[in-house]
Amino acid sequence: MNLVVRARTEPLSLANRVQREIESIDNEVPASAVRTMDELLAASVAPRRFNLLLIEIFAAAALLLAAMGLYSVIAYTVVQRKQEIGIRMALGASASEVFKHVLREGLSLTISGEAAGLAAAFVTMRFLSRLLFGVTPTDPLTFVSITLILAAVALVACYIPARRATSVDPCLALRNE
Repeated sequence: MNLVVRARTEPLSLANRVQREIESIDNEVPASAVRTMDELLAASVAPRRFNLLLIEIFAAAALLLAAMGLYSVIAYTVVQRKQEIGIRMALGASASEVFKHVLREGLSLTISGEAAGLAAAFVTMRFLSRLLFGVTPTDPLTFVSITLILAAVALVACYIPARRATSVDPCLALRNE
């Protein structure tokens, strides 16, 4: 049994008075769990907030892993193609062209990954819709913002290997050939 009391003053200051009134009416009814409405609301949404926190942690971990994976792939590709990049630069490719080429390669991987991720999200959104609160499963703002965040992280992940590719010395690359 629950009793709700509306007060114009601090609600917990009335707790003792309400408990005495309840005891005066029926001595056998315990009035021990006195909480404010804010506490009741917070307790009712606590499981959803915990689920949201877990999803946020896993999403951040997935974003970090995706950035590290893309960085690793692009950095490895730059190391493997060091001679090719040196030959391109020896034949007249500028550092900015090499930089753009490496960035384009990384962003093409990102675009294909985002397309596959969006397709998987549309397939699985029905299963996760019960975890959503205040947003529809097909919210376009969410899909667009996540896609842009992933693209920005991919751009940052590709930046360092692209800069490293521009510092390839054509003479050393041709000497090693």
